[in-house]
Amino acid sequence: MKKRISKTIVVILSIVLVFSLLLTACGGSDNGTAGSGSQSQTAAPAGGNSAEDEPGAASSSGVKPAPEIAGLTLESTMAKEFATEFDVFYYSDGYKVISVSDGRQYLLVPEGKEIPEGAEEAELIILQAPLNNTYLAATSAMALILAIGAEDHITMTGTAASGWFIPKAAELVDSGKIMFAGKYSEPDYELLVDQDCSLAIESTMILHSPKVQEMIEKMDIPVFIDRASYEYHPLGRTEWIKLYGAMFDKEAEAEAVFAEKSQIVKQMEDFPNTEKTVAIFNIKTDGTAQIRHPKDYMATMVELGGGRYAFSDIKTDTETGSTLKISMEEFYATAADADYLVYNGTITAPIETMDDLYALSELFKDFKAVKEGNVWCCGNNMYQATDIAGDFILDINHMLTDGSEEDMVFLTKVH
Repeated sequence: MKKRISKTIVVILSIVLVFSLLLTACGGSDNGTAGSGSQSQTAAPAGGNSAEDEPGAASSSGVKPAPEIAGLTLESTMAKEFATEFDVFYYSDGYKVISVSDGRQYLLVPEGKEIPEGAEEAELIILQAPLNNTYLAATSAMALILAIGAEDHITMTGTAASGWFIPKAAELVDSGKIMFAGKYSEPDYELLVDQDCSLAIESTMILHSPKVQEMIEKMDIPVFIDRASYEYHPLGRTEWIKLYGAMFDKEAEAEAVFAEKSQIVKQMEDFPNTEKTVAIFNIKTDGTAQIRHPKDYMATMVELGGGRYAFSDIKTDTETGSTLKISMEEFYATAADADYLVYNGTITAPIETMDDLYALSELFKDFKAVKEGNVWCCGNNMYQATDIAGDFILDINHMLTDGSEEDMVFLTKVH
């Protein structure tokens, strides 16, 4: 049975955590953000995470093979088509192991079953079903959980109603069915304990707040870190729905949803590439440009939609990642001749007019795409909409082939 922590102990641990953070802050000039060359510096919505809660570091590709667990027999491995950042292994008597690319492995113990003696030796993180009081801080996981009908497992979240771009998620928080329990970097520890929290699902932003993760784990609450944003293929990101299907015993529902969503990409496999170049970017407050890494899923979506990513040949220090920060001069050298510009409103505020674009830099008046009227914007709802990520590929295709804006889900034209 999961150990209960008294409020007094929570208060003591909170004081220790605050004191540790103060010592860290006084010990150097580090502002607490890792990888500033690739991470979004955008302020978060009140009570929530930034629109794109991913640090942009390279994937470790450390998915471990199925562990040997004394008393259990490995029976099968989950079939996947695109995802490479996780595996799910099925054992006898209903036990499952989720293996993630950060090297962590989670043993899902069926309801009413005991933790096998070999679990400790295998260094497994225990998830005891049913996971009915989950704290969800990873916003990108919500759409997948809603799609398989597993929202009843989520009773707390790290994003206030105003921070959700998924109507149903905002409604659940607004109605109190899901409680706001503090953002990922400042969770309400006492509430997590009072609600007998069974699991904390975090994005990789928690890696910037290691003391917070340590605090949660000290309260005997396992922490699961979602790494879907490291997937190279956009459907790899969507295929994490199968992982959550395994976590919440909704495998059949997850398989059905993924089969439907993957058809969007598969139906375009024979579509000839237009060879038109597309630059996806946003401008930071310091005047530099932030582009998508050439191995990022959004860059891949451009290729799948029938275009060529304008920065596909840019030299980087990492093989994978999400974003790259470059000077405006570097950006101009490539993007000025791009056929299309797509402003990335998932990181900074979306733009609506050409004047909004010119306010970022007068240089845009010289860009080919601006002169030809081919400037578009991706809304800030995309990062949370992992269940329909494939629709962005269709949007790109419509954009490149003069399709109707009314048929687009994420893209809007900038006039």
